[in-house]
Amino acid sequence: VIEAHLDRGRGPVATVLVHRGTLRVGDSLVAGPAFGRVRAMLDEHGENIEEATPSRPALVLGLTAVPGAGDNFMVVADDRLARQVAEKREARERNALLAKRSGRRTLEDFMSSLEKGETDELLLILKGDGSGSVEALEDSLANIEVSDEVALRVIDRGVGAITETDVNLAAASNAVIIGFNVRPQGKATELADREGVEIKYYSVIYQAIEEIEAALKGMLKPEFEEAQLGTAEIRDIFRSSKIGNIAGCMVTSGTLRRNAKARLLRDGSVVADNLDLASLRREKDDASEVREGFECGLVLKGYGDIKIGDIVEMFELREKPRA
Repeated sequence: VIEAHLDRGRGPVATVLVHRGTLRVGDSLVAGPAFGRVRAMLDEHGENIEEATPSRPALVLGLTAVPGAGDNFMVVADDRLARQVAEKREARERNALLAKRSGRRTLEDFMSSLEKGETDELLLILKGDGSGSVEALEDSLANIEVSDEVALRVIDRGVGAITETDVNLAAASNAVIIGFNVRPQGKATELADREGVEIKYYSVIYQAIEEIEAALKGMLKPEFEEAQLGTAEIRDIFRSSKIGNIAGCMVTSGTLRRNAKARLLRDGSVVADNLDLASLRREKDDASEVREGFECGLVLKGYGDIKIGDIVEMFELREKPRA
């Protein structure tokens, strides 16, 4: 498996490279903990193909979950056998995770332990918008050089939005969750607050590397803390030749503020981040803010790739000095 991600319309998709034999549409397939029947295959030009021969990459549709980049895949006799193999693999990985669990903390807690001269280990759970980006982040973290007194270990990684399962694992193992271009879904944020689990969000790999390396070396500097203000769902889109695409929204929580920052979410993944509002209107009047339960129209400055069902999340950055 070269790369895999969760597509909004097609579900889990994986780009695979056949080493031996021929992969055909209709084959029962196992890829890491994922399985399924090959529903369709696309070549590098997006054209449908019926089979993939050795050394020919193909985009595979029909898996039940997103496999990891680098996972081996194989064709088996039928769907029942594919399910059995995948379940055994998943059970083996779950048991390995349970055996590794050891310690809940924030990056600040970790720095505090370092200042006391204690040997320590920072446990991380990585979630990203694609298996390739998760793998790249994990590889970069593995290359951080620190002293023998500190260690870093990734206990789990995955593709897609941060879930309650991720938070529960972090709570049980005292791990920090790293979200790369993804956000929590459902009640994951509420659960994290209740369990005291820290979730750190990044959109550029080097920023994550720098902060985690600083934590490992006990050199964390004052940071800005993100405070979420409100969210709105895009329910209609109006085209304007003067100002671009106008999003007709319903504020679903909190408050939207004209001078705050915005990010655009699609199926739990970050599509665009750190955006400004070019316009915020309530009915026909300009508004400085719009509260929960009200409709509004807004324009994202310099960004027009919006779709019905997208979520606009408003936030502001507040300086948070390190202890």
